[in-house]
Amino acid sequence: MTRVAIVTGAARGIGAATVDALVNEGYRVVAVDRCRDIAEVPYALATPGDLDAVVHRHGDAVLGLVGDVRSATDMQLAVETATRHFGRLDAVVACAGVIAGAAPLWQINDAAWDAVWSVNVLGTRRLIEAAAPTLIANGKEAHGRIVAVASAAGRTGLLHLAAYSAAKHAVVGLVRGAAMDLAPYGVTVNAVSPGSTRTAILEASAKVYGLASGEEFARQQPIGRLLEPIEVASSIAWLCSPAASAVTGSDVAVDGGMTVG
Repeated sequence: MTRVAIVTGAARGIGAATVDALVNEGYRVVAVDRCRDIAEVPYALATPGDLDAVVHRHGDAVLGLVGDVRSATDMQLAVETATRHFGRLDAVVACAGVIAGAAPLWQINDAAWDAVWSVNVLGTRRLIEAAAPTLIANGKEAHGRIVAVASAAGRTGLLHLAAYSAAKHAVVGLVRGAAMDLAPYGVTVNAVSPGSTRTAILEASAKVYGLASGEEFARQQPIGRLLEPIEVASSIAWLCSPAASAVTGSDVAVDGGMTVG
């Protein structure tokens, strides 16, 4: 039986790598991305061309869908698209995330705070609440999976990124609560918390600290290098696999040792 997943934030970075990893594990995937900028986010988001590139490299195994994770209607459409086009839904992965409000907490305006919370936290909630009824209806033997991308920032605090750090802490709490709600139905819910990963968010973070590029964050990690998106995606794919059947409510650090100390 072919398993089917939805991945949000799928047009680039960890989201795109997660689509790749799941397809390599035999999944069919609905790849969802907003594909347009958000005014309060100080860097360019993925484009329709980025999403098309992800879809095209996998042919019929991936269906692209433009949708906003903050919209309950769009997330319900993603679930309906998966079940209509591929016949079922087995896993959802919330990869969509942004940073904004690069300033001390008391200088962050409400619009920037709301942008960070709405994408990172509300977006994760919208995906889970849209998918949960279908995953429950599949039955306990179907081994439903939900994974959300949190961050090393969800285990610590980051200078001038309080909104992002607080939002990622909230994602971990949301995952743990949802894991308890869904455990009786055989659906596991977990978070993955990356360290400094070669993505657009990392480059935006470098600008917050006046760094020449995201490469300078490599020194924060004991392994001495940045992570590649596929390294995070591989852990996500494992959490979606039968091998992870006993893991739920966990926040898996994929951070090169960044939060060990």
